[in-house]
Amino acid sequence: MTIPADYAERVYAGVLGKLIGVYLGRPFEGWTHQRIMAELGEISYYIQDPRGLPLIVTDDDISGTFTFLRALADHGNRLDLTAERIGATWLNYIIEGRTILWWGGLGNSTEHTAFLRLKSGIPAPRSGSAALNGKVVSEQIGSQIFIDGWAMAAPGDPALAADLARRAASVSHDGEAIYGAQVLAAMEAGAFVESDLNRLIDTALTFIPRDSLIARLIHDVREWHLGDNDWRRTRKRIEERYGYDRYGGNCHMIPNHALIHLGLLYGGDDLQQALLITNTSGWDTDCNSGNVGCFLGIKNGLAGIDAGPDWRGPIADRLYLPTADGGRAITDALTEAYHVINTGRALAGESLVAPKKGARFHFDLPGSLQGFQPDNDSPFARLATLENVAGHSRLGQRGLAIHYHHLSANHPARIATPTFIPFGTPAMRGYTLIASPTLYSGQTVRAELRADEGNAGEVTCRLYARRYGAGDAPVLMEGPEVMVHQGSTQELIWRLPDTQGAPIALIGIAIQAEGGAEGTVYLDYLTWDGAPTTVLGAPPDGGAMWRNAWVDALDRFDRRLSDPYRLVQNHGTGMLIQGTREWRDYEVSATIRPHLAASCGLGLRVQGLGRYYALLLGADGTARMVKELAGQTILAEIELPWELGRTSTVKLEARGPRLRGWVDDQLVFDGEDSNQALDGGGVALICTEGRVDCGAVSVTALEG
Repeated sequence: MTIPADYAERVYAGVLGKLIGVYLGRPFEGWTHQRIMAELGEISYYIQDPRGLPLIVTDDDISGTFTFLRALADHGNRLDLTAERIGATWLNYIIEGRTILWWGGLGNSTEHTAFLRLKSGIPAPRSGSAALNGKVVSEQIGSQIFIDGWAMAAPGDPALAADLARRAASVSHDGEAIYGAQVLAAMEAGAFVESDLNRLIDTALTFIPRDSLIARLIHDVREWHLGDNDWRRTRKRIEERYGYDRYGGNCHMIPNHALIHLGLLYGGDDLQQALLITNTSGWDTDCNSGNVGCFLGIKNGLAGIDAGPDWRGPIADRLYLPTADGGRAITDALTEAYHVINTGRALAGESLVAPKKGARFHFDLPGSLQGFQPDNDSPFARLATLENVAGHSRLGQRGLAIHYHHLSANHPARIATPTFIPFGTPAMRGYTLIASPTLYSGQTVRAELRADEGNAGEVTCRLYARRYGAGDAPVLMEGPEVMVHQGSTQELIWRLPDTQGAPIALIGIAIQAEGGAEGTVYLDYLTWDGAPTTVLGAPPDGGAMWRNAWVDALDRFDRRLSDPYRLVQNHGTGMLIQGTREWRDYEVSATIRPHLAASCGLGLRVQGLGRYYALLLGADGTARMVKELAGQTILAEIELPWELGRTSTVKLEARGPRLRGWVDDQLVFDGEDSNQALDGGGVALICTEGRVDCGAVSVTALEG
């Protein structure tokens, strides 16, 4: 596999196309063509704003696509990745009943059925097999909607993409559902190097049986397209021969796969027309539209997206990935694109890339905003507009131009990007937004700004943040002022102050000037890294969002008590998790008081439900240092009797490969584990079958 020269931009366009398609089709998902025409008419643009609906929402099409692909990175980006390991990735990131999947029940939701098989110890691919789950359940649409990431990781290699798609799809699906996923994956991978749609389809068909229903369906739609010359007539033929009434289940692969080809064949390279046809045709609109958008994004690049209406501006790259690894839930299209890019580069034996020395926000592909917008919590949001521009960057190729208007010392322009659940976020229909903050007290934020040569005079710039306060209202925090002179470059540095447990919701830049000034400041990058120094507990000014900063993977997280944390787990192991993969060297401690618990303790470098280190107190009178990674490994075990209802202090430390753990100042473990798979991650409170009360969790970054 050879990486194309424009690989990064094509992947970014594919990610954007996926988001555009999903957000466009989400409000009327499951509607028939007849209802759409009667109530909405043809779908030519987002319908959310005039109807008071949120545009940026949680959705299984997005979260599954970019989460399940992490199986490659988590397992060393090996080409021999198995379906069984992809299934293990499901169990690591999915919180039962809460994230990624439609939790419709055994035999009703295909993915929920497969999850229950995996949880019970049945490995993939048997977990998704028709032999176990039946033909109808195993041939629903889910294998298709999650497939785009595997294709983007195999640029120009349809055979590899189809093979990866087969392995990934088999975790939950079988038969025609796998064939449909393989076709789309092969088409998308081929679109990196081939522009002719019919050649892409012909190539994709070589990877599935000629006598399959998917192959016959594609043949029919292509023939109808040549003869009908009217997408509405072809859509009606699809409904008559391949409609929902002919297939069981809630959302079958066959009808929806036909509509993807309908949109692509009649829409050609016109993204708006292809999405109009696909969405107006009905059925599983966000899924079909997301696949069409991703394919055309890859095939035609950013220019194809920008040729029509402003698809990108309202999104501003924003997306949510709610999983058990909550530190990556609040993310953006460019960040996720580079995760895919580096997976593809690793599979091809190429070195990884990190624009602008790995800066979190680098804006280094055309049009990227990475979630930055005028701060809607500022009464002066109108004072700034944003534009991604070429040049104006010391470290890369592009920067973010902040055009300010009519400024004064009392009317600053503010632009910001979210670092946690945004203020005023409504409840999400169908899929909960579960997240940890990405930014914490004690971390140091750095940004570089350059003032345009044409600016009149100088401007005062500063970093600022907003945290959750009393009543979950925003509270402003501001960094030091820096004067940025005409044509000069300045670095802004700010160590975040102690928020006393309140989560930080956004980070941004404020610009002030005298006399109604207008001009432009260029943001080259904004970044932070490493572990924080903070206390994760109840802030003194109240509010509820500090509890929502924890990823809740428990049977019950009791939120009514004055004590910070009460964990209740009826079966198996439950966890409260907070932090990000960038936390590497740090110390964590908490008080723990067990009530009727089989075991309980504290975790660090937590990367989900099955990837972490932990120090656990057992009801059998032991303390164990364990590693969870493809099963549990006991690193150390000592006798340490304890009593129910007695409070103990548990402390863990990680510095490079060295790990240490204490219970009430007694050293339990001091050793090394050099497994690079667990070189960073958040913290967790852990309870197995019982009830545990815990105090505030202290995290301290370790230097050097």
